[in-house]
Amino acid sequence: MQLTSSLSSEDSSLPSTPTSDAPSKRLSWSKLMQKLQSSQSLDSDSDTHSSTDDASDTGSLSLADLESELFFDPTEEALCKEVVQLIALHLTDAKDGVLHCSKLLIPERLLEHIGQELVHLSVSEPCGLRGALIDLCVELEAGVQAAGQIAVDPHLVPTFQLTLVLRPDSRGLWPKIQGLFTARTPASPALRRALKLSTGFRVIKRKLYSSEELLIEEC
Repeated sequence: MQLTSSLSSEDSSLPSTPTSDAPSKRLSWSKLMQKLQSSQSLDSDSDTHSSTDDASDTGSLSLADLESELFFDPTEEALCKEVVQLIALHLTDAKDGVLHCSKLLIPERLLEHIGQELVHLSVSEPCGLRGALIDLCVELEAGVQAAGQIAVDPHLVPTFQLTLVLRPDSRGLWPKIQGLFTARTPASPALRRALKLSTGFRVIKRKLYSSEELLIEEC
């Protein structure tokens, strides 16, 4: 599938909204209550349990597990993977333009972090990730450069805007050896620096349907 700068409803690769007949992978409320009651029962009897019983109590339901199972949506997860691929494509396309580099190295861990943040920041939105408008920026020495914009669903009025501010990797050995990954052309004898992105970034969330303050997270 060839990715484009926006995800339209005509793209057959996009996950469609699950119908009521499709099996749901979310936890039912009855099962959630059973797990919660089981967890509370284990906590109340903890004083009378032996150390062996305590070791077997690893199956109790934590708050993180509860939230993960309650909000798990396979459709959103598949859509998130598509959006992350689009982000990588936009960054690659900006390599010779606003980023002014001969090579762009995007760590896989960075893409994983971005995917996690997309899911985290869209779970409370009325339209989920489809309501996102994503701005891509890279913070360079010359200032913050815009590397593209993605409307996840161009047929839907965006409900929130995410600005991803990526930054170069300035730690470790890379700044010392990046000169080995430069290119020289007859038209431009000066070395063009290769760019490796850091796995850390800043994300700014702004809700477009309310006047709440901006949410800024360092990831």
